[in-house]
Amino acid sequence: MHRLMLGLAVAAVTFAGAAHAEDKKFTIGVSIPAADHGWTSGVVFHAERTAKLLMAEHPGLNVIVKTSPDAASQANAVQDLDTQGIDALVILPSDPDPLVNAIKEVKGKGKFVALVDRAPSSNDNSVRDLYVAGNNPALGEVAGKYIKDTTPDAQVVVIRGLPIPIDQQRQDGFDKGIAGSNVKVLDRQYGNWNRDDAFKVMQDYLTKYQKIDVVWCQDDDMAVGVLQAIEQAKRTDIKYVVAGAGSKDMVKKVMDGDKLIPVDVLYPPAMVGTAMELTAAALYDQLPVHGSYILDATLVTKDNAKDFYFPDSPF
Repeated sequence: MHRLMLGLAVAAVTFAGAAHAEDKKFTIGVSIPAADHGWTSGVVFHAERTAKLLMAEHPGLNVIVKTSPDAASQANAVQDLDTQGIDALVILPSDPDPLVNAIKEVKGKGKFVALVDRAPSSNDNSVRDLYVAGNNPALGEVAGKYIKDTTPDAQVVVIRGLPIPIDQQRQDGFDKGIAGSNVKVLDRQYGNWNRDDAFKVMQDYLTKYQKIDVVWCQDDDMAVGVLQAIEQAKRTDIKYVVAGAGSKDMVKKVMDGDKLIPVDVLYPPAMVGTAMELTAAALYDQLPVHGSYILDATLVTKDNAKDFYFPDSPF
């Protein structure tokens, strides 16, 4: 795995000969999940925003963005994009394993494939040319280390995402982060990266456990449900909640010194735009963008939160 020099790649696209670039006509298909929660609404926003920017930059470029509510619909969307004569596919799978065959079909035709965020459990690199993702193991590990360093004897409840590979990567990272401490995990249940589901899971935890020190949930959207459940139950034993993504609401809470949200861990939905920019670089300038570009899982604290607060963002 190696890091790509994104700045150089984008700069090369920007400063390429304008006349030469305008002569080239390409179509990029972008397949992403529908906006079923805050993070994916951010993905849709950044995909559509980047599509407009790229088409303005390259008059011969057509970018088609398709959203799908589930893996079966997304497989159909990928096939539909393929029939439209795409030269490249940028895909953030709702669930990667059921989509492997659809992606391989595109890749088998010699098209450039950029996989975003979610890789197949087989870790089969043959399905893509480029992989752009947040650092899933680090997202869990950064959260775990913060809890270990801040509350080394904490009794913790965990709210996982969905039973897909990146959830396991985050969970494994978290277990690594708390290793060597007296942190005790009381329970782990799936909240499906959904605030309503997380609210129900947290209600269950609050009923089952009379003392909870810390909640770790993998997603800022789920943290909204968690905070609501804590408030409704009027529980004062919970010291804080650690979530992840870097949503504007959670970053604002960190900025404001909210007692229950002292930190957040970055996992930006704008990564889909990074993948689209690099794909355009591959098509227009044949730049060597094959490989993996992994974003940092930065710990957002009161000291640096202002650097990650974007009030106009949808997420």
